[in-house]
Amino acid sequence: MRNFRRIAALAIAATALTPVLAAPAQAQAAKADTKADRPLYKDASQTVEARVDDLLARMTLEEKVAQLVAIWLKKDAIQTPSGEFDPAKASVSFPNGLGMISRPSDRKGVAAGTTNAGADATANRNAVDTATYINAAQKWSMEKTRLGIPMIMHEEALHGLVAPGATSFPQSIGLASTWNPGLLEKVFSVAAAEARARGANLVLAPVVDVARDPRWGRIEETYGEDPYLVSEMGLAAIRGFQGTTLPLAKDKVFVTLKHMTGHGQPESGTNIGPASLGERTLREDFFPPFEKAVTQLPVRAVMASYNEIDGIPSHANKWLLNDVLRGEWGFKGAVVSDYFAIRELVTRHHMYKDVKDAGARALDAGVDVETPDGEGFNFLIQLVREGKVSTGQIDNAVRRVLEMKFEGGLFENPYADVKLAEKRTNTPEAIALARQAARESVVLLKNSNGLLPLDATGIKRMAVIGTHARDTPIGGYSDIPNHVVSLLEAMQAEGKGKFAVDYSEGVRLTEGRVWAQDKVTLTDAATNDKLRADAVAAAKNADVVVMVLGGNEALSREAWADDHLGDSDNLELPGPQNELAKEIIALGKPVVVILLNGRPYAVNYLAEKAPALIEGWYLGEQTGNALADVLFGRFNPGGKLPVSIARNVGQLPNYYNKKPSARRGYLFGDTSPLYPFGYGLSYSTFEMGKPVLGSGTIGIADNVKVSVDVTNTGKRAGDEVVQLYVRDDEASVTRPTIELKRFQRVTLQPGEKKTVSFELTPADLSLWNVQMKRVVEPGTFTISAGPNSVDLKSTTLTVR
Repeated sequence: MRNFRRIAALAIAATALTPVLAAPAQAQAAKADTKADRPLYKDASQTVEARVDDLLARMTLEEKVAQLVAIWLKKDAIQTPSGEFDPAKASVSFPNGLGMISRPSDRKGVAAGTTNAGADATANRNAVDTATYINAAQKWSMEKTRLGIPMIMHEEALHGLVAPGATSFPQSIGLASTWNPGLLEKVFSVAAAEARARGANLVLAPVVDVARDPRWGRIEETYGEDPYLVSEMGLAAIRGFQGTTLPLAKDKVFVTLKHMTGHGQPESGTNIGPASLGERTLREDFFPPFEKAVTQLPVRAVMASYNEIDGIPSHANKWLLNDVLRGEWGFKGAVVSDYFAIRELVTRHHMYKDVKDAGARALDAGVDVETPDGEGFNFLIQLVREGKVSTGQIDNAVRRVLEMKFEGGLFENPYADVKLAEKRTNTPEAIALARQAARESVVLLKNSNGLLPLDATGIKRMAVIGTHARDTPIGGYSDIPNHVVSLLEAMQAEGKGKFAVDYSEGVRLTEGRVWAQDKVTLTDAATNDKLRADAVAAAKNADVVVMVLGGNEALSREAWADDHLGDSDNLELPGPQNELAKEIIALGKPVVVILLNGRPYAVNYLAEKAPALIEGWYLGEQTGNALADVLFGRFNPGGKLPVSIARNVGQLPNYYNKKPSARRGYLFGDTSPLYPFGYGLSYSTFEMGKPVLGSGTIGIADNVKVSVDVTNTGKRAGDEVVQLYVRDDEASVTRPTIELKRFQRVTLQPGEKKTVSFELTPADLSLWNVQMKRVVEPGTFTISAGPNSVDLKSTTLTVR
């Protein structure tokens, strides 16, 4: 998805598009909606299928096409200069209705000069303003258009609703580090309730891309590098957002799976780069999160990805969107375009001469709705009349949109309760959950000599160092929370009446850290030399140093334009952060380094020399409180890495589930990761036993129970994640050396032992054979268990 504050220059001029949606409706106004003459589609007691059939039969071509487009950059066509919804304007601009409003919380289109990547953008609407705006828009749609079809209102909600005052949870890669699907379900239940309270009914989330290149600036938006982990976290997010059944509950929203597919391993790690992937890799690694979601839960929206696969962009890929998604998996919902992606078939992929032809190809490929504004789909009426698009294609797309609206109950209640919009936003319960999610996201990478947890009684003076110890980054796709607790704020509260806290900026990475700003300027060396000297002076007087390093939203982000980049050609800590770390650590003080970042950096020096090292990713609005809980032992960290951390960029790709012939070795180099997938320490210690099989031999259609004993051998209660891996020892095609198949996060008291049981199914042992059929082949399988992907104990399963 594109940035919600993208520059207006990206929009194609309305005069060039010649939109035909504003043509006068061809049909007469409907008769009064009385009980005696109520259309069947307005009768909630009828089936969804019957209601859709009835409504489709009543619609003109213009009204149908209007359901397939959205509005965002061109909101001045439906609102006043001050940003209020204007029904009179809307009726002139869209006399046949409108299918969707893109990000109604965003005031985009209010005035010229306020859309230059958000640098001076008008503040987005708060809860009350958004609910009021949406209600006015829905009232127009329901009462002032001929058929009274409600609109879909979509918002961003990657790690919480992206709107002012909404609860900001840890970034996706942080949530993935919890390895706790139950927690994610709670997190996104809150996000759903906050979105629905404002009137939104669809979110452009979750991202279920499998991310296999840390150079890619969007890796922070994902649940990591493993298809099973991504699948489980994605399913949990969907259950939280949407629930498990339809019709949609009043506090739930429809999800949009993003981005189908191959998006997470772009060529050279650059966003939207070609995904040089064969069908087998797609089916083994990139399809599973999407397939599981649409086959196990009532998902009604999938977003196609920007990139091409084997020469065909996803928005033009009929095999992907029709044959696989709809044909093989039975997906019944709508495919939504990514922002401006139909246009990019022309401007980026250079496939068509204009957006009209691109729109025809996208519709034929299986795209149903164009966002954020109608461009290529504005020509659908003309394309039908020219015989290049059939009315059947239009009807199929409209049917899927209408089904969503009926299943969402929007015809019966499209409105928000303005009085409750603010009350249901960022509640005390939501804030407490944000703190718990942040604590569980923390990954302890190193803790020499038991430095952590800190003992406040042994501290007289603490030095807190780092620009982002005070100015807290929370990651991309964020708005402005009510309050973000910084580490400095939390340490000052912790030290009150106990110890003094000195702050020194130490190092400044960029001049500003606005995710949406186009130009990124690194701070000059002279400034950082002065900041580093000040920090060293402060550290000399301290008993303990807590130092925040890493990145920020400007340094790792979505690269949506050639003048707005966000990927990286190296994995080193940006700026002179290592220089600062070396001088501070050289003082010989107890030093705790906390990383706040969106991509996994190659922190070789810190891994070797820092006494204690924490990966925090972006922890959301409760960053400081959560870190204080961890640093002072009120919470025992138990997070695990959802990605491998490479030693350098030359190791890439470095994902753990490699093929047997990969990574034979380098001259004078090391192929092992700096920290492996699934890794994470605790203040306690755990002993995990060898997996025990319910049966050592099974048939190809049988399940098998696997039990693993885990014991807390330390002196503190803590969490361990039992991870179960499988290797196919002999197969007709090459198989990964190891694959995650199950996991469970468990809490154990000191000395407590638990037996964790899993059940492996034929699907867990299957492969795509030479004929590209999914089968289980007889042979032996190595079943392994451990606390990460390296430290494993194994047994053998025979399949006959």
